Amino acid sequence: MWGRHEDEEDARKNNIMMLFFRTPFFNADMPLTAIIGAQWGDEGKGRITDLLAARAHVTARYSGGDNAGHTVTIGEQVFKLHLLPSGILQPDVVGVMGNGMVVNPARLLEEMDKLRALGVDVSPERVKLSHAAHLITPAHIALDKAEDARRAGGRIGTTARGIGPAYNDKAARRGIRAESLRNPEVFGDLVLAHARAANRLLEGIYDYPALDASGIAAEYCAYARRLSAYLADTSLYLDAALKAGQTVLAEGAQGTLLDIDHGTYPYVTSSSASIGGVFTGLGVRPHYLDRVVGVTKAFQTRVGEGPFPTEVFGKAAEQLRGSGANPWDEFGTTTGRPRRCGWLDLVLLRYAVRINGITELALTKLDVLTGLETSSYVSPMRRRESATKNCRSVRQTRRPSKPFTRSCRAGPWTCGVVVLWRNCLPPRGTIFAG
Repeated sequence: MWGRHEDEEDARKNNIMMLFFRTPFFNADMPLTAIIGAQWGDEGKGRITDLLAARAHVTARYSGGDNAGHTVTIGEQVFKLHLLPSGILQPDVVGVMGNGMVVNPARLLEEMDKLRALGVDVSPERVKLSHAAHLITPAHIALDKAEDARRAGGRIGTTARGIGPAYNDKAARRGIRAESLRNPEVFGDLVLAHARAANRLLEGIYDYPALDASGIAAEYCAYARRLSAYLADTSLYLDAALKAGQTVLAEGAQGTLLDIDHGTYPYVTSSSASIGGVFTGLGVRPHYLDRVVGVTKAFQTRVGEGPFPTEVFGKAAEQLRGSGANPWDEFGTTTGRPRRCGWLDLVLLRYAVRINGITELALTKLDVLTGLETSSYVSPMRRRESATKNCRSVRQTRRPSKPFTRSCRAGPWTCGVVVLWRNCLPPRGTIFAG
């Protein structure tokens, strides 16, 4: 901070010692770049991260767990990542899983084994797991399924990966942190007690069968022996990297409209997917931030339940979604579920830009619009002023009133174009044609 003259005068009058920094103590180039989903996730963040990671030293996931799915295609090889940052596919980049994540050890080891078999180095020198990240167990997964099945007012449509219950335990201060992996025997005892407590809920409240608590504890002891070498104080590691002028990419999971605070609540994820999650989920200082790259598709998708003002059905939805034969088709990387599809909503996009302070916008999947006679988008020009500034009207009702749409010629585009606009958005009234 920098003190004002009157602050110093007040301090002297009250006999208080205060320190005032007269010069910046950060690198002038501020080497932290945040990559944020500007929709309901699945915008192509993995591809953008992989592209930018070619010039980075570290990529770091800051929120979520294996409910995320990033697909990256390199040559003929398709990589599907759920926990490790997408930048790990670049040979000289270190991948960090921050304290804001919830990590399933079984899924992490499975993912690492697959990458290792494909020739990707996933040694402890290249992969760092925050000691403060929380762990997901089979008990969390069982509770997730049971709770969503009996939720009053209808299902949320979670990925059933135990994400919500793990964050519940974190907030209730009864979670299991990754630092427990350092002592497998003590860790096994914690998992055993946790599974037994979950069984009381599963049997007594949800009428679900009990889990094999002893078997789960033994299984997780084995995971601890394999993962303990990957533990690190990732906040300290990232701070040292940033002080040294290294470029760090903060890689988001899900998207702004799924953020626990700023999304279409309650149809949201359980973590902070927007810009605030970068700092709390990695433990880095905001002063390092230089760029906020928002990622959006040329149309819009979401998985699960919840409001979707621009959703389309029938032939148009099938064209946008694809058949599932290609890795870029609109089927969940994590669940395999077909995604709901609709037109680009510029009202919600402007909301995401405002919430995150987005400085650049990456537009993906323009080529998917090729073959459609026209493409539509929701314009903020003819909506009430309040509706153009926030998504409250979307959150408040399951089926919001039909938005005002405009149409333009769609394509042709022959490749998956990525457009980066500095200062976020193109000039007002710009129309995109082939």
